[in-house]
Amino acid sequence: MEIVIKKVGVIPLRKGSKSIKNKNRKKLLGRPLFAWVLWEALKSKLDEVYIFTDDKNIIEYVKNEYKYNQKCRVIERSAESATDEASTELALKEYAQKINNNYDILCLLQATSPLTTTEDINKVLHKILNDNLDSALTVVEFKRFIWSKDGYPLNYDYNNRPRRQEFEGLLVENGAIYATTKEQFEKTGIRIGGNIGIIKMPEDTFTELDEKRDWIIVEKLLENRLRMNKKLSDRIKAIFLDLDGVFTPGTVFFGAAGELSKEFNIRDGMGLEILRESSDVEIFVITSENSEIVSSRMKKLKIENYYPGIKDKYAKVEEILTDKNIKKSETAYIGDDINDLANLLSAGWSFCPSDAMKEVKQVVDLVLEAKGGKEAIREAVDFIIKYNQRGE
Repeated sequence: MEIVIKKVGVIPLRKGSKSIKNKNRKKLLGRPLFAWVLWEALKSKLDEVYIFTDDKNIIEYVKNEYKYNQKCRVIERSAESATDEASTELALKEYAQKINNNYDILCLLQATSPLTTTEDINKVLHKILNDNLDSALTVVEFKRFIWSKDGYPLNYDYNNRPRRQEFEGLLVENGAIYATTKEQFEKTGIRIGGNIGIIKMPEDTFTELDEKRDWIIVEKLLENRLRMNKKLSDRIKAIFLDLDGVFTPGTVFFGAAGELSKEFNIRDGMGLEILRESSDVEIFVITSENSEIVSSRMKKLKIENYYPGIKDKYAKVEEILTDKNIKKSETAYIGDDINDLANLLSAGWSFCPSDAMKEVKQVVDLVLEAKGGKEAIREAVDFIIKYNQRGE
């Protein structure tokens, strides 16, 4: 009989933050900070992933945004375990009690390490199970010479200074992932103990998001990683479009009864019709808003792949591409604001209207001549059709 080992992940989040206001839900490349780790965890070999927080806004966001994912859970954290003085271990004990200690492996994931990947999480789980360990953690190589405050070298002989390539250096905790068996945690009450294994993560994961200056560093590192993974394909197979600011000029007319009207461009609609009729490029529209007016427009344009009310657009695009077996390199993305940044950075080709936000203009492959709702889509479609025709 096969033994089933239940592996659960927990991401503890506090509502307050002194160094960075609302840090855990602050936008990092257009996504809430915690969403970067959460999405990677949901794709991993963890059986369940819990957001454990006292922040009502995060609770509502997760329940709405990831309700389709059977792995995702939310548990409210007590005020006592979310104070500045409360330890992470206190939060872990409370969390374990709230799930009735129903786990075999407990994996602590830190939102302040947004460069954590699914592969990193799986490596830690595999290390514990494959090597029969009590716990495991992630580290990075740190090749620096360390001194005591009294002027003594701690990790090298300055009389025989080694070259960097010959220097083993140190392994330093990066605070990203800790995992422990139930037996070890119940015995010691701490995240690691007993026979401990280590998993190396890339050097760029060294910085944790604790201070404002860290945010600038990590954001740039994450942006570089998304760009590095970007590879151009010979053919574009899917186009993803934001709505407001792309299909429309970014304005909406409201009355006492709510939304009254939006402005759409007929030539943009014709461009999408031409693309659909003349090629096999799939069209996807993803927006954070829910609008009956937009739904009617999508039906008129015969766009079946329409996803309203999506806050985490990056996760939705990844989910769609996995389902459709399409590579990121085979996609094009059109967006105009910061909630599109992650997708714009990682898509094969990225476009924005000429009146997009400056943060968006700085990262896209092509700033279109037209404005949003003023034939920007038609311009991008013409580019895609010509691009795909090159190899024919």
